[in-house]
Amino acid sequence: MTNCPTELTRKRRKAVLKVLGDRMAVVFAGEGGAGLHGAPWRPNPHFEYLTGLRDEPGAILLLDPSHPQKMRRCMLFLKPRDPEMERWDGVRPTIGGPLREQLGFPSIFRTSTFGRWVTEAAKRNRGFVALPPPASPDAPLSPDLELFGKISARIPGRTTEEAFGLVPNLRHAKDEWEIDRTRAAAAATASGYADALPWFRDGANESDIQREVEHGYRCHGAEGPHYGTIVGGGVRGTMLHYINNDQPLIENDLVVLDSGARVDGYGADVTRTIPVGGTFTPRAKEIYNIVLSALDAAIAVVKPGVTFAEIDEAARSIIKDAGYGETFIHGIGHHLGLEVHDDGGEGPLQEGAIITVEPGIYLESEGLGCRIEDDILVTADGHENLTKMIPRTVEEVEQAFANSN
Repeated sequence: MTNCPTELTRKRRKAVLKVLGDRMAVVFAGEGGAGLHGAPWRPNPHFEYLTGLRDEPGAILLLDPSHPQKMRRCMLFLKPRDPEMERWDGVRPTIGGPLREQLGFPSIFRTSTFGRWVTEAAKRNRGFVALPPPASPDAPLSPDLELFGKISARIPGRTTEEAFGLVPNLRHAKDEWEIDRTRAAAAATASGYADALPWFRDGANESDIQREVEHGYRCHGAEGPHYGTIVGGGVRGTMLHYINNDQPLIENDLVVLDSGARVDGYGADVTRTIPVGGTFTPRAKEIYNIVLSALDAAIAVVKPGVTFAEIDEAARSIIKDAGYGETFIHGIGHHLGLEVHDDGGEGPLQEGAIITVEPGIYLESEGLGCRIEDDILVTADGHENLTKMIPRTVEEVEQAFANSN
């Protein structure tokens, strides 16, 4: 049910309780699941971060810092067992000592009792704190805000405050376990990329590369891809979120491969641009080296206290000076963790943050797109490139292709 050490999730919940004071909060895992033929279900990332649970749709975390019993300040609620469904989906554990020990929760109940517990918590605390990020005005209310509204109508005088940055700020700097998971995901990604290299040849299909790279992840210890793999050859490499991956490859075209493996919920996010046939044309080499110079310049400035704006400027200035400023049409990167675009809060980077750096040039009129992306750990005195083992210079890419055939 969880691979994350329980001492880590307890530490995270304790940090949230300390900030809440005499206010309560609720975090919902989310309902449903993808069904028989869908992708594996994943919970709300805040819920996963605070509990370690990844396979309990409908679960609820109640944070009640004012409860007189310490063991009741963090309560986990799981949906009731359903013997009929368990014949199809697998047996779920009963609530008892072994489950409490496994999950690190001394208080676990069924969701059928949640109404009673949350009402008692609302009577005891002076108000509520909303932890999930705000939804847009035309989106439904988040389930915690909907719940708080119902309780406020029954227990007057309770206020709702926001702490949208509380959990993201905790998620910003990764602990050693999270860093180790990301290292493992980067290693599996490197293996998957190596397995796919022979398929960058004339007559192959983008789908061949996707199949081989994702199969490689699973063969090398990963759960699978962390997000939808992008394989765009030629002009399709200029489309940032191209996902059809179903077109034939043409000799000398550049192929943008954007993909990453996931291990224990944490993933890599890597992009490499590789020529069909394994050799860069002079024009492709020219553009590629500009992007690589921008990538290296941006990575060089990464350290604690630096902002994404400063990293972006380091890359963008090189691309602009080369005459391609208008073709770098996206930001320089993002936090990476439980989500591919992880919620790491705002502000300067802290030691332990893991980010992506991904400059690009996109020349639609030439059918030429180029993006190179690495995953960077912010260290005490600078940074560490977690994905540098994946061929990235022109010479490394051409040699790796030659060795793969």
